Amino acid sequence: MPRVLSEHHQVRRSRALFRQGLLRSALVVNAYRPKKHSPTLTVPSFFAAWLVSEAAPIFLAMTATRTAKQLVGAMRDRADRSSGVDAASESLLRPSGWVGLGLTVAASVGAIGLIRQGQQSAEELDAALSTLLPEAELLAAPQSVRLGALLPILNGSNRRRIKRNIVFSEHTTSTGKSVKLKLDVYTPLDDPVPEQKRPAVLQIHGGAWVLGSKDEQGIPLLNHLAACGWVGFNADYQLSPKVKYPGHLVDCKRALVWIREHAEEYNVDPNFIVVTGGSAGGHLCALVALTQQDPALQPGFEDADTSVQAAVPFYGVYDLTDRQGYNGKQFTDLLTKTVMGVTINDQPDAWAAYSPIDRITDEAPPMMVIHGDKDVLVPVEGARDFVAALSNTSRNPVVYAELHGAQHAFEIFSSFRTVNAVQAVERFLNHIHAGYLVSLESKI
Repeated sequence: MPRVLSEHHQVRRSRALFRQGLLRSALVVNAYRPKKHSPTLTVPSFFAAWLVSEAAPIFLAMTATRTAKQLVGAMRDRADRSSGVDAASESLLRPSGWVGLGLTVAASVGAIGLIRQGQQSAEELDAALSTLLPEAELLAAPQSVRLGALLPILNGSNRRRIKRNIVFSEHTTSTGKSVKLKLDVYTPLDDPVPEQKRPAVLQIHGGAWVLGSKDEQGIPLLNHLAACGWVGFNADYQLSPKVKYPGHLVDCKRALVWIREHAEEYNVDPNFIVVTGGSAGGHLCALVALTQQDPALQPGFEDADTSVQAAVPFYGVYDLTDRQGYNGKQFTDLLTKTVMGVTINDQPDAWAAYSPIDRITDEAPPMMVIHGDKDVLVPVEGARDFVAALSNTSRNPVVYAELHGAQHAFEIFSSFRTVNAVQAVERFLNHIHAGYLVSLESKI
């Protein structure tokens, strides 16, 4: 009877190894070659690639642990089947199990490659920064990213305080509905020195303009910058379909104005505020930077200062008109129905006005654009076109970091790539801020 049970276990274990090996190899292949432009497969492909790419060390560890456990069980089964006979003469697995084991080994090798891609992002970001930073500054070690910056539950490691859910805008819509918008403030633990005002950063979340909040995005960057002496503001804005163009951008500008109005309270330098954001937040970040002081986008606060001194958009959308066809029909349909509220044929000027690539001028502030080359939700080609147009026009620095193997929303995960990106952004912003301080001194 034990021998029969052992053989049954062998069959079950072999089949399980085959299924798991097939799934693991499929997940890794998808991470390297995610599905684009498919109405049904793109979003699932993105989520799977995003998880496996940024959590590759966890994927590898879980695979190794689970496989080792199954092999130990298989060896015990073989010993039971042998019943005193030489165990080496007994087959450890059925053919399907050996195939599954081979697929798992291949998937593990692929996962190691994904980990290496994440680590190599440090070199890619350094190469991008080398176009701006002098060699001595580039070679200087950046401030280390503390574990608490990546794992917010470790509050004691973050060297920052957070004040949550502060109302920065309370107004009534055209339909008579009252709207309250809130933000979180990230401040360093160090006591402020009144004569040394701190630089500030406004973070704008993504979510295709229809979802998302300040509670989920930009956290590692804000934690790290606060630990480095910056004050961070993570703001919400009204979402579509309740609000249409240009309501999202107007709300972001309201947050910017609020920061300046409360600069003294948070020991912030009102003359040095930068903006960042990812995806839809990257789109709005770029627009905030490229539409400074535009009264048409500041209803009720036309004379307020909405300037920013630098911008760092992550994997943003830069051309809503999709004139090159990078994003596809689904993207245009989403914008028409929920974000713009009008078709591109009816109001082409409005679509262009909400496209950062059409807002570029020679006065654009310094900008660091970051995008992954495996992004299936917002193809990297749009970022390349935007950077090329910006570089050809702007009088200020333009840094472009294209990260090999990076998927959309890559820096939300606490990964090697996230650490490297956070450090690179800190170095870029500190360089721009240092230049600003030098210019102040020269005026004294």
